Amino acid sequence: MEGQLNRVDVTVLPAGWRRLDSEIAGNWSAALSPDGRHMAYVSDRGGVPAVWVQPVGSELAFRVDTGPEPVSTVCWSSGGGWLACQIAPGGAPRHEVWLVRPDGSDLHQVAGFGADTAENMRWLPGRPVLALTENLTTAVLIDVTAGERTVVAAGDLVSLLDVDPAGRFALLRYGPRGARQIVLRDLTGGTEKPVTRGERAVFSPGGGCVYALSQDGEFPVLLRIAGDAVEVLTQSPTSPASTAGGGSGEVEDFVVTADGRTAALLWNVRGGESEIALIDLDHDGDRAPAVLGPLPGLVAADMTWSFDGSTLGFSAEGPGQPNGVWVWQRGTGEVRAVSAEPASPVAIRPVLRSFPAHDGLTLTGWLFTPRTPGPHPTVVWLHGGPEAQERPGHGPLFQSLADRGIAVFAANVRGSSGFGRSFVDADNGALRYAAIEDVRTCVEYLRGAGIADRVGVMGRSYGGYLTLAALTWFPDLFDVGVDICGMSNFATFYEHTEPWIASAAVSKYGHPVHDAELLRELSPIHRIDRLRAPLLVVHGANDSNVPVIEATQVVDALAARDHPHRYLLFPGEGHELLHRTARADFLRETLDWLETHLTK
Repeated sequence: MEGQLNRVDVTVLPAGWRRLDSEIAGNWSAALSPDGRHMAYVSDRGGVPAVWVQPVGSELAFRVDTGPEPVSTVCWSSGGGWLACQIAPGGAPRHEVWLVRPDGSDLHQVAGFGADTAENMRWLPGRPVLALTENLTTAVLIDVTAGERTVVAAGDLVSLLDVDPAGRFALLRYGPRGARQIVLRDLTGGTEKPVTRGERAVFSPGGGCVYALSQDGEFPVLLRIAGDAVEVLTQSPTSPASTAGGGSGEVEDFVVTADGRTAALLWNVRGGESEIALIDLDHDGDRAPAVLGPLPGLVAADMTWSFDGSTLGFSAEGPGQPNGVWVWQRGTGEVRAVSAEPASPVAIRPVLRSFPAHDGLTLTGWLFTPRTPGPHPTVVWLHGGPEAQERPGHGPLFQSLADRGIAVFAANVRGSSGFGRSFVDADNGALRYAAIEDVRTCVEYLRGAGIADRVGVMGRSYGGYLTLAALTWFPDLFDVGVDICGMSNFATFYEHTEPWIASAAVSKYGHPVHDAELLRELSPIHRIDRLRAPLLVVHGANDSNVPVIEATQVVDALAARDHPHRYLLFPGEGHELLHRTARADFLRETLDWLETHLTK
């Protein structure tokens, strides 16, 4: 048996260890100044995610001091006077919101006090008013000039999306994961009118209509709603570039200019790549999207307009290319970097593979293959969520494994996003057994195609749960496992996680009381005696999303059986490893663990 390894205990690097530059996350959360001349963003270049401001077209950047805690998101007010920063104290899922001037002055906290968490920040266009939600129970407006805080709505699983310019109506979102409804609330009378099922909606700049990304159908579509009139502005699953060979996809996000004339659409195409397209909202006829491209990375996010609509900012990443922040300028049509790391010239570009599941459902995944002849020792990677998607992004772990002769199959089993509503819902409740079976199907495909010989499985968050499930359901299938902050026992997860996380999870996993028998059967801790593979368990000590008890009960059970395992605990980290040093330690130890059990 191998004992616990604590990150702070690792002080001496082994001889011959080479620097792992791929621990860099890069730059993200692009936020343009109103005139488009400066960009604020979050970067980990200093070792911890922090806010930086940089002139567009200049390499000169300066850090805005918001204290020692990691920053996850920054938003620039439409008046230009404030940056709103979402901060994760202790690296935990709980967030605070702080305001600071772009020059670094007047830093003060406005939300997420005590045990509360604040999220979903949005500056109301043209107003010094910040909209946000606390604890998924309280919708709040903060007037930063008057110093006033107004509660717009309160209730279970409520989130504030927007308030119209006249302050008469609010767009609210209700419900648990995968079943959220957007409603229009009359703030005077308190009445509410359903808008659509979905996650994202905003008022037009004048407040005369609503733009909503509707999830009422199989694929999301962008709607414009004016009174009882509903207009569909996009058609899914056809992407803007499909006529040029781009193939099918779905729209996943949108941002509208402050003058209401243009919308930028972010499309998920070709199994996880990105396209950005513009549509003219003034045009009443056929709105043929104008595709911006080629993008500087395969995967884009964080779209943001300057207030005058002259510049569109976004982040982009790709294989061996950490996240960078970029701008597209309307006047020239040019895409240029604000701050971006160069792509590695030797990075392995993954290939999308698809194959049928046991019940005929199509599964996909991105395959990273070493340059040496196969078959190879192979790791099946399972993403979190489960309503997330494995995409051809930076993937430092995948690149490092492939560099060492270990293939990686980053799977999108049922429950993943990007493939339609039915696929996302295909693992809800008792359907989770089929998602566990998907992991076995992935291994059978990899071996049958001559890709894999020895096989390991690993994943993070929900992917960590699915790793534990696969290892205990199919104990003879795997040679090694890595569980990263995964759930091992649904009963203790519901008991110890944050209340708003527990409430939102019921629609996906089941009710902790009404579905207790099902959740017990689906909990890997009750099958842990079937585990055969050596297991590395990784967790953040401050994780309150998947609390650390989910790791310790697995480690205690393995220690009692004298089963080969290692426990890697990260003090000062939460559900994600936010500090670069922590990611470097994780990468080094995980590579050593997998190499030891797959190649030696």
